[in-house]
Amino acid sequence: MDKNIKLNIAVLTISDSRTKKTDKSGNLLEDLIKSSGHAVVERNIVKDNIYSIRKIISEWIDKESINAVITTGGTGVTGRDGTPEAIEVLLDKKIEGFGEIFRYISYKKIKTSTIQSRALAGVSNSTYIFCLPGSPGACKDAWLEIIQYQLDSNYKPCNLVELIPRLKD
Repeated sequence: MDKNIKLNIAVLTISDSRTKKTDKSGNLLEDLIKSSGHAVVERNIVKDNIYSIRKIISEWIDKESINAVITTGGTGVTGRDGTPEAIEVLLDKKIEGFGEIFRYISYKKIKTSTIQSRALAGVSNSTYIFCLPGSPGACKDAWLEIIQYQLDSNYKPCNLVELIPRLKD
């Protein structure tokens, strides 16, 4: 069996009200990432402002040491939810299937309310970006049902890790 490649992952919580202490989704993601053998190398909380979000994400995707970014929050349809607008312009490629599969998984639990989720994923500068809703349940489902497998270099038939060019050196 191949040795599992450990990734460096950054976590960004997008919220106008959460703090490090009250950030249940960010804390959950950090725990899940670490329990999967990866490292959380950056962690931040930012207000739901597309330019503030874009600034942090741009800095992170410019760092060769960061392989993936996971955001939580700001993917809904309220006036302040701007994560997709902040992130989509930075993507070199969208991973359409992520949002589709996430909403399929979510539909089993919250039925048609899942249409309000604009969860998305893509790749930018060889860095994967996953944008998740702000609820701990949604973060848990996205990690346990999708992301953990795609960020596992041993997952077959294929995974996203084997496509990261900078890991092949």
